[in-house]
Amino acid sequence: ELWISLEEHQDALELIMSKYRKQMLQLLQGRRGEDAEPVLKVHQANSLEIESQIDRICEMGEVMRKAIQVDDDQFFKVQEKLAQLELENKELRELLSISKESFEVGREDLPD
Repeated sequence: ELWISLEEHQDALELIMSKYRKQMLQLLQGRRGEDAEPVLKVHQANSLEIESQIDRICEMGEVMRKAIQVDDDQFFKVQEKLAQLELENKELRELLSISKESFEVGREDLPD
């Protein structure tokens, strides 16, 4: 009788423990869903913020590229104009030199 009573007691304990484990599993699964939801929302919000910042950085990069292109174009125009002015200056100096020489030659030909 004690042996049968012990087996019945063990069966009852196993039944109680199995129900307890089942309830704890359900509770943990429910909490996991509840706990994960706020974290998921924060993660999504951070992802959206990061995405918008990446978009802004890309836009700023494009603006910088355009500014560099305009600056480079302006630099090349200034360099070209400077080269033209240097060439013109050189030619004008040559003309001036020729003019001075002819004036001096003309002066030498004149009687005193």
